[in-house]
Amino acid sequence: MKLSEIWYHYEADNRIQGFSPNTLKAYGLQLKMLVSDLGDID
Repeated sequence: MKLSEIWYHYEADNRIQGFSPNTLKAYGLQLKMLVSDLGDID
C-alpha cells in the first residue's frame, strides 16, 4: 500500500475520532511534503 493510500484510511479514521478539519489539513500538508521528498513509496 502506498503512502497516499494509507493517508486516505488514516484521515477517515481520525475524522471518525473527531479530529478537526484544520488538524487533518495540516497532517495532509505534512504528508504531501513527505511524498514530495521520498516519493509515493510502498
